[in-house]
Amino acid sequence: MKKTQVSAQNGSEGRSFAAGLNFYKLFWIFMIGCFLGTILEMIFCFVTQHGLIESRSGLIYGPFNPVYGFGAVVLTIVLRPLAHKRDLIIFLFSMVIGSGFEYLCSAFQQYFMGTVSWDYSNLPLNIGGRTCLLYGLFWGLLGLLWVKDIYPYFSKWIEKIPNKVGIVLTWVLVVFMIFNMAISALAVQRWDQRDHGVKADNSFEEFLDKTYPDDFMRKIYPNMIL
Repeated sequence: MKKTQVSAQNGSEGRSFAAGLNFYKLFWIFMIGCFLGTILEMIFCFVTQHGLIESRSGLIYGPFNPVYGFGAVVLTIVLRPLAHKRDLIIFLFSMVIGSGFEYLCSAFQQYFMGTVSWDYSNLPLNIGGRTCLLYGLFWGLLGLLWVKDIYPYFSKWIEKIPNKVGIVLTWVLVVFMIFNMAISALAVQRWDQRDHGVKADNSFEEFLDKTYPDDFMRKIYPNMIL
């Protein structure tokens, strides 16, 4: 009986906190997507716009863009079962899923926050300026690389994090990202209000005006359309 209990305990301790595709694994994928997507977009901007260096972050604190984070999670969940399919099938699935996701994110932001972070109206074969063929092709290629090479690498890396460290660090990052997304959304909303001549109505709005003034917000979101 004791041997059985010891064996079960050892098996539990030996299993990674992020084994399989559980919440912990998906959250770390989200964080990695937030970071890598932001960095890659900054590099793309630097290369295609003659050395221009500007923020592509979606949040006030840190180089994180939740659009890429949620996109990585969606691609992981949907494409993981297709990992052994032909590359063309994965590419097409990624293209459709990524383009649809990008469209929904843009519509959600404009409807609920009254702002626009990107506009592809000047690019051919766009859908309402929210997504277009060019970026659809990018999503297709990204999804193929993600499911074939990038996700397997990071999945193994995440599972090597010690269990106790991984669990504690995950929840610290969860709290940080919830705060970061909330304060970023409120700061953008208040920025939009200031742009339309709405004065601060309470002490919290005064705090937002003082802490996140227009020039600061423009540096974080240089392409934001209010």
